Amino acid sequence: MLFSQTGCTADIERTQLHGTLMAIEEINAAGGVRGREIRPIVYDPGAGSVPYAYLAKKLIVEDGATSIFGCYTSASRKAIIPVMERLNGLLWYPTPYEGFEYSPNVIYTGAVPNQNSSELCRFMMQTYGPRFYLIGSDYVYPRRSNRLVREFLAGAGGSVVGERYVGIRARRQDFTPIMRDIEDVGADVIFSTVVGEGTSFLYQAYADAGFDPTRMPIASLTTTEAEIEAMGFDVGEAHITAACYFAGIESPSNTAFVNGFKKRFGEASTNACAEAAYFQVHLFARALEKTNSLATDDLRPLVLGSTFDAPQGRVRINPASGHTDLWTRIGRANRRGQFTLLREVRTPVQADPFMICAEPAQLKA
Repeated sequence: MLFSQTGCTADIERTQLHGTLMAIEEINAAGGVRGREIRPIVYDPGAGSVPYAYLAKKLIVEDGATSIFGCYTSASRKAIIPVMERLNGLLWYPTPYEGFEYSPNVIYTGAVPNQNSSELCRFMMQTYGPRFYLIGSDYVYPRRSNRLVREFLAGAGGSVVGERYVGIRARRQDFTPIMRDIEDVGADVIFSTVVGEGTSFLYQAYADAGFDPTRMPIASLTTTEAEIEAMGFDVGEAHITAACYFAGIESPSNTAFVNGFKKRFGEASTNACAEAAYFQVHLFARALEKTNSLATDDLRPLVLGSTFDAPQGRVRINPASGHTDLWTRIGRANRRGQFTLLREVRTPVQADPFMICAEPAQLKA
């Protein structure tokens, strides 16, 4: 397991670590896999891409691991993939990302753009207006995601009135001049792909500027319940996020997940990244039960096409791409630090990482 417990993305990666451990504990409590316990090997990469690659190699070469559960940023994932492909390991990646990637050595369980960003853009244009200001952390995921946003807006009659990037370790003062620029250009929507601690500072700078989120909200793909807790519930209130999962989903499986998570870790809330980290371990264990082999070439064929009744609803590893068919939802943060559901799909959205199909998801209020 490679989730950062220190560094600028520790708040969200720690919840992914907890989701993974919770699933392992559930599996072991039910008798393990063929009567054997799953025993995790856990390292802390400290949010640095180089340590991720080094530790991935250590896990496979020295510790004898074949499956690695981990990574949050696309930079860390891209650092690990050459190691996984060279040594034939299997990376389980539980984070939304920019798409346009395939590796036979990765199982992608986070959302891709056709499952979150395109629907979020469509909703924000219809609800708030066509003028978008893009803010992102300065690395691969925000820049490539915003390229897709620009293309979507151009085809839908919208426009990008500004685009700025900040370092992944940006501080509160780094966002102040951006807020002034937003006021000058008159945006309808602020579209954020800021990650890590910078997310809190972005929203706090927005509040400092006196903007009204009921008129010009921040729309995000990366702001979960964990970031709302870090910034303050009052600061996050009324801003919008697209995700496959929110902690407030009403279903027996989610109630069990939320209650178990709080009981085990004392966390204030679950989130989409933690939920993906949780259900992918169950998919792994089910495949392992059938193969009785940890070898990637034995395990992966059994994973492809497999399903699981996750807290978000039934998910499926799409055999055509190694990505996951997920549920698209749009929520508005409330004063309790949760998201009030605004739109959701009637059925899971098929993963389309290369945006081959232009058909929109069928969202309902």
